[in-house]
Amino acid sequence: MKEKIIAKATDLFLKLGFKSVTMDDIAEEMCISKKTIYKYFCNKELLIAETTEIVHKAIHQSIDSIVAKDYNAIEENFEIRKMFKEMFKTSESSPSYQLKKHYPEIYDKVVTREINECTSIFKQNIDRGIDQGLYRPNILIDTYVGFYYHLIFSIHGNTVTEKELHELELQALEYHTRAMATPAGITELEKQLENYHL
Repeated sequence: MKEKIIAKATDLFLKLGFKSVTMDDIAEEMCISKKTIYKYFCNKELLIAETTEIVHKAIHQSIDSIVAKDYNAIEENFEIRKMFKEMFKTSESSPSYQLKKHYPEIYDKVVTREINECTSIFKQNIDRGIDQGLYRPNILIDTYVGFYYHLIFSIHGNTVTEKELHELELQALEYHTRAMATPAGITELEKQLENYHL
């Protein structure tokens, strides 16, 4: 039952927002009593913390499966961007923005966890891009990784709608890639941008 509650809560939080969904809403959607939910979660914050953990795991499993496909470095970043767009396509408002606004402590934990995990992914991507001749060899990798995740998390925490979030993230990815790219990398970037909009 606990897993079912988490699954339903995750679905509702991502579609309707962390603030607007109540424990009553979850109970009503599941045709169970609110008391049953409180048996597993003493408050809404605990349920939100568990749902964000589930979403985090799902995201990183998807990223791992994309990385395992051995795309070139630029193509890999675009595949990850498509995965995020697909995963959150039913959301109207940005879940990250709502979390930061209404549950800042949970948001801070999520961001810290994401930065730790994403840092290694970003570094591996840059190393691979350098090896493939798509990124310049003299890049200060730690600096570029820092720039990129600060940009991405700033967009996530300050953008209200999911549509605008996707547009800004794509622009950030283009900006990040152009800053690192060799002429061959620019050619690959243009190709990926064209394919992304098809």
